[in-house]
Amino acid sequence: MVFDFLRKNRFFFLAYLLVLLVVGLLQVVYTQAQLMQWVNARNSPLADQLFPYITYMGDGAFFVILCLVMLIYKWRIGLMGFASFALSSLTSEFFKKIIFNGSPRPLKFFEHSTFEYHIIKGLDIHSYNSFPSGHTTTAFAVFGLLAFLDKQKERGIIYLLLGVLAGYSRVYLFQHFVEDTYAGSLIGTISSVIIYLLMYRWVTNKEKIAGN
Repeated sequence: MVFDFLRKNRFFFLAYLLVLLVVGLLQVVYTQAQLMQWVNARNSPLADQLFPYITYMGDGAFFVILCLVMLIYKWRIGLMGFASFALSSLTSEFFKKIIFNGSPRPLKFFEHSTFEYHIIKGLDIHSYNSFPSGHTTTAFAVFGLLAFLDKQKERGIIYLLLGVLAGYSRVYLFQHFVEDTYAGSLIGTISSVIIYLLMYRWVTNKEKIAGN
């Protein structure tokens, strides 16, 4: 079953593997500070307008609203969405608040640095609990699940790009380091994979019982 699942969703997973390899390699070659500075220096007025909204794709409220819509459409899929949201969120919070509690965010890290960073005026920038990125976790959990549920598997690449865009927004907005979003993407994706496989078996069993 797992092999069949990976094969069917190969567009998503192959593209995601490429992203993991490229971003992982960048983190080996460069420090988190260097990557942060590189992204931060490449700002623009248009991006400053767009990314505060794009980042909402990783907001918990966005996931909950989507789950409610799925619940109305088909209640088992809605429950799958809520389960994915719960697992990914609790895992992220466990790492953020228990294992890596107090980890400094970019604003605190560069507090006494000579680096003249760019931040968007009026944006609430946090200072602690940086690792992992909760928004990125949520984005990859939701878009990963949508990719698995979508019958048009080629669209898996689009869902992945939306997740990457949400993750990049967290770095652009000076809220997280690249490693935070990298870990968040893994937590979100793995959570949706686990829930999908478990719920798929449950749904399949229900369908078999109904057919008897």
